[in-house]
Amino acid sequence: MKKEIAVLIPCYNESKTIAKVIQDFKEQLPEATIYVYDNNSTDDTAEIAKKEGAIVRYEYQQGKGNVIRSMFRDITADCYLMIDGDDTYPAEFARAMVEPVLNGRCEMVIGDRLSSTYFEENKRPFHNVGNKVVRGLINTLFRNNVRDIMTGYRAFSYGFIKTFPVLSKGFEIETEMTIHALDKNLALENVIVDYRDRPTGSESKLNTYSDGFKVIKTIGRLFKNYKPFLFLSIISIILFVLSMILFIPILIEYQNTGLVLRFPTLFISGFLMLAAMLVFISGVILDVLIQNHKQSFELDFNKFIELHQLRRSNK
Repeated sequence: MKKEIAVLIPCYNESKTIAKVIQDFKEQLPEATIYVYDNNSTDDTAEIAKKEGAIVRYEYQQGKGNVIRSMFRDITADCYLMIDGDDTYPAEFARAMVEPVLNGRCEMVIGDRLSSTYFEENKRPFHNVGNKVVRGLINTLFRNNVRDIMTGYRAFSYGFIKTFPVLSKGFEIETEMTIHALDKNLALENVIVDYRDRPTGSESKLNTYSDGFKVIKTIGRLFKNYKPFLFLSIISIILFVLSMILFIPILIEYQNTGLVLRFPTLFISGFLMLAAMLVFISGVILDVLIQNHKQSFELDFNKFIELHQLRRSNK
């Protein structure tokens, strides 16, 4: 049975490039259905996409994360290829991106820009630094070696799409996808793709500073949520060290004089030590809950795969 491929293009004011993007991906994946989700564009992006034969739908909540939530909820396929509508990702790599998913080798394919032309093509130096920082943070925290964390060129399986809880509203969605896959031990593959900067007249919707801060904030939030024991252990150690810094001079003073002269400092030290113990115990409890959640996810993931296979066999 022929497998269904859906090309997903979230768009906001991409009238200068959307026609070329649709044409290119039609040529490379003629069997695919192309969906353009317009996110309150003020230009004629949607009209151009319709003329080029794409299925156009609308998401009225602003933000890329909101668009992707609607895409993932609405569309059913065997393989999903997500790209941006700004013509920065060449369509020539589309077949290489979808094949690992169609062959069942992985749940998500990452289009790796950073190992090819990104740093030469991208004219925004702070974006280059930001990509390196985010990549380093996530690979350190989650003990992996993902080459491109924030790429918008990805392929997904049905199972990934239908079990991924979209929480982010904006551009931090790519970071969330990567961390979800790493935490749930979902199979990933890396495909090195070329990157080209936006054509003249096409403007990036990504704000280097505000969106960069949101991404860092998202990493912190997901680190806390996905690895609470490690997160709270760090806090517990900090509290323990502060407690000892306050307590040791009092202990030395007591050994030398037999007197405790700074009771307020002693009380603060005791409260910090108590807080350190409570935070550590909370981390242990939350870690147990996280492990139970992972077990539930595995069961739910398997159910989604079985339901999808049943749906295909009934066609």
